[in-house]
Amino acid sequence: MKRQRTITQMREKGKTPENQLSDEEILSLQERDFRLLMLKMMQDFGNQLEAKMDNLQETLTKEIQDIKLKQEEMQNTITEIKNSLEAANSRIQEAEERISEVEDRLVEIMDAEQKREKRLKTNEESLKELWDNGKRTNIHIIGVPEGEEREKGTEKIFEEIIAENFPHMGKEPLTQIQQAQRVPYKINSRRNTLRHILIKLAKIKDKEKILKAAREKK
Repeated sequence: MKRQRTITQMREKGKTPENQLSDEEILSLQERDFRLLMLKMMQDFGNQLEAKMDNLQETLTKEIQDIKLKQEEMQNTITEIKNSLEAANSRIQEAEERISEVEDRLVEIMDAEQKREKRLKTNEESLKELWDNGKRTNIHIIGVPEGEEREKGTEKIFEEIIAENFPHMGKEPLTQIQQAQRVPYKINSRRNTLRHILIKLAKIKDKEKILKAAREKK
């Protein structure tokens, strides 16, 4: 009864046996009370442990959620960076392709320009050669009164001049005259000088004969 009174008294004073009883008081408890005390202490310990485990689980769950959230944010950032890099690479590739197309076009233009210049040079040389060849057979006759060619014809005037100045050439037939006309074609009223008569021979050797005869006559 004394042990029972001790426990009852402790409870009446507001003490809980598991945390207020001294070692001596615990040893003085009856077996049944001791077991009840141990059971209560184990339950309290289990409850405390469970509470701590719940708190720990809640903390771990929250930390895991935070980690997952940060992982998602990092993954999104990585995806954005990857997309930006892919877009940049695509623009760079497109720019390189355009540059390559422009370079190819420039090469084509330069080749075409070189060919055009070559053709122009060839045409100029051909025209110059034709012009030089044409001029090589030209003979200018000056001092013939205007209108005389209408009466006799320019070719006839040329033949008379050759026969008169170079009698020995009269027997040597000249090649066909390709062209015979006054130059310039129209009379300039502001100029009082007579227009020349241009004779274009078919062969250069005929012009050379005439020039040789003129030099010998001097």
